[in-house]
Amino acid sequence: MDAGQGLSTSEVQSIRESLAAGRKPRVVFTASAGQIAGQVGQVIELTDPEVSDEFVVVRFGRDELPFSPADLAVAPKGVTRRVVEPKPEPEPEPEPPTVAAPEFVLDTPRVPAQRQEEPKVEQTEKPPARRAVKAVKPKSPAGLTVTLAYADGEWTVAAQQGSKALAKPYVVKPAEALKMVALVDVPGVQEAVEQILGTERAEAEQQAEKLRAELAEIEARLAELREAR
Repeated sequence: MDAGQGLSTSEVQSIRESLAAGRKPRVVFTASAGQIAGQVGQVIELTDPEVSDEFVVVRFGRDELPFSPADLAVAPKGVTRRVVEPKPEPEPEPEPPTVAAPEFVLDTPRVPAQRQEEPKVEQTEKPPARRAVKAVKPKSPAGLTVTLAYADGEWTVAAQQGSKALAKPYVVKPAEALKMVALVDVPGVQEAVEQILGTERAEAEQQAEKLRAELAEIEARLAELREAR
């Protein structure tokens, strides 16, 4: 069993689907997990990966601890809670006279050879030590952008936070647009808005004058028709 490579993105997604189906998939701890490398646990939950890199919660012994995908690998089918590695063939040498300390059989973390500690005489079964949880730095909120735009004779306002649109562009009255611009103390901005509003006002007055003249002609024509009855 290769426990050196962590979970891939597709494997994490497969685990997420298994949890949604009510299953608790088994995983094996990789070398980056430390002293518990080679052991097998059950994934019981996936938290938010944006909050912490250690978002895979694994039940191991009596503990439920968070790990990162690099600390875990998918356990092959048929693997039980303890992974037994094949022992090397014994050399044809006489056994040393010293007696090795008894090895714990259940829920005992396998210690790599380079980190082998002195044997302990204790016979009682102990749960694996809790791993120190990394300090999670609070994630800063995404930037907020509010946009006031003018196009095709209409003023619109839109709001966006990060890549998420909070408010799609919607039409506001020219007076409201002028109030918004008045809050921006930037030379030339308010003058540009007032110039646009002045142009629109002049065009509206010309159109109103034209409509009044047309209405006067229609009223005169209607009066003539009434007199002809």
